[in-house]
Amino acid sequence: MRASARITIATATAALLIGCVSGPAASEPDTSGSAAGAKSGSKAGEKVLVFSKTAGFRHDSIPEGIAAIKELGAANGFTVDATEDAKAFTAKNLAKYDAVLWLSTTGDVLDGKQQSAFEGYIKRGGGYVGVHAAADTEYDWPFYGGLAGAYFQSHPAIQPAKVRVEDHGHPSTAHLPGIWERTDEWYNYRSNPRDRAHVLASLDESSYTGGSMSGDHPIAWCQDYQGGRSFYTGSGHTKESFADPAFRTHLLGGIRWAAGAAQADCRPEKGYTPVFDGTAKSLDAWKQAGPGSFELNEKDGTLTTVGGMGMLWYDGAKELGSYSLKLDWRMDGDDNSGIFVGFPPSDDPWSAVNNGYEIQIDATDVPEKTTGSVYGFKSADLKKRDKALNPAGEWNTYELRVEGERLRIYLNGVKINDFTNTDPARSLKDGHIGIQNHGAEDQVSFRDIRVKDLPARNASGVGR
Repeated sequence: MRASARITIATATAALLIGCVSGPAASEPDTSGSAAGAKSGSKAGEKVLVFSKTAGFRHDSIPEGIAAIKELGAANGFTVDATEDAKAFTAKNLAKYDAVLWLSTTGDVLDGKQQSAFEGYIKRGGGYVGVHAAADTEYDWPFYGGLAGAYFQSHPAIQPAKVRVEDHGHPSTAHLPGIWERTDEWYNYRSNPRDRAHVLASLDESSYTGGSMSGDHPIAWCQDYQGGRSFYTGSGHTKESFADPAFRTHLLGGIRWAAGAAQADCRPEKGYTPVFDGTAKSLDAWKQAGPGSFELNEKDGTLTTVGGMGMLWYDGAKELGSYSLKLDWRMDGDDNSGIFVGFPPSDDPWSAVNNGYEIQIDATDVPEKTTGSVYGFKSADLKKRDKALNPAGEWNTYELRVEGERLRIYLNGVKINDFTNTDPARSLKDGHIGIQNHGAEDQVSFRDIRVKDLPARNASGVGR
């Protein structure tokens, strides 16, 4: 099957001004160069400490790891210090750093005072990045075990394996294919972190020998932890890993997120059903209403708006009532699109406008018509929105949580809007979902659209 295919429909005779009051602004693609525009979301003066002390097995890839991280810092605007001296773990010294990266540390590497200093650093908002044997560290320190997410148990021989990417919205995995094939030393863990952390990627245990986690084998994850941020990747045993562009970008994304330079939804996620998974087959239940189309790229699993102004909507087996809708989206520049909820089935996109609600994606409109707003009805909390928002060229994740007539909007895991419908002509209690193609000059991409049913609530959604 071709990597790219277009879903086409007939062109209407009149333009439908859905989600706009004036003509669309021209897209302004990112031109920042390397690392997919990673610098665009960075804070000024970020600083990362790489800690690689070992009290057990020592990986011979540590020098290559330190060199690679320093190169990533030089190319992407953050400073890197490296040490094996545990005396660096004081409150005063740690306060200099946006993130501390534990690079294949092993065994008991900090004393009690140093542990307390690091706990305080995390609780004050610091960032942790754990690489490979960071999970083989500090077994008698419960805080660290929770921060890392899981402890090492065993590993088979170094061998190729298939890694399933579960979340493409995080900067550490946004660049990866659905199946990432690579060679490394694949850890088994003493527990499964899925219930407490957000799994970004997992191993296909059928693709190699020696996996012992009964088919659910997380290998990279992130979490908000006691006030700070934690990212862990089980890759990074081999020297070759640190020369691999895909792994280096994976590591860069984890560092940027942990340091607060990029945003993502790292809440635990279970129970969602994909309604668009990046394949043409998953579009069988979707219908186009109005002009324009969407372009499918199966290589990266995205749908990108083309022309219009119309809407692609999900015609599933039932209308949605109480549910959580999650999806990832990206603008190239000052573009315009949105997600519609709570509208009846129709080939006319005005049905969604007049009977449902649009959650807007737009960089520069007025508050009630810009990103995070319930279009034309309620602005997002702009301070929270701006803090949670990744810039053009980077992926963002929406969760739209509908319970009764209540609609809550989460951007990269942060609640930015809370709206209750009081219009008798509209209802959020049942209806369909759709994504908008706004106009010829607006390009917005979507991927990983998934839905989870929620327990029914009262009309206002009160009780959560």
